Amino acid sequence: MSDLFASFALSASGMEAQARRLRHVSENIANADTPGYRRKTVDFRAEMDRATGLERVATGPVQLDPRDLPRVYDPAHPLADEDGYHDGSGVDLMIEIADAREAGRSYEANLRAFDQTRQMAQGLLDLLRR
Repeated sequence: MSDLFASFALSASGMEAQARRLRHVSENIANADTPGYRRKTVDFRAEMDRATGLERVATGPVQLDPRDLPRVYDPAHPLADEDGYHDGSGVDLMIEIADAREAGRSYEANLRAFDQTRQMAQGLLDLLRR
């Protein structure tokens, strides 16, 4: 039975990690036109949960994209320097849409694994009741 609980915990941690990733992707998309905005990313890693002794999926700290921001020529913009340039956004919408799809599909896969584990636990409990 403890293996079933470990499966629940692993699937739930995977869903939590993908939800956090999707939240950052949403922030990136919302700020795609914000001058000077740097894309946010999170990394995944395996982490030991000391309370249960089980491995789980965890996200690392939020990281900002280190690439140089694109320079945009717009002399009428309030942030433009004396040459008429300002820093654009570091968000590429195609990458963000692809990341959103991947996070959504990974979340669904973890949800299916969680549901399969729930069905197996229910079947086990039904057998034990007989």
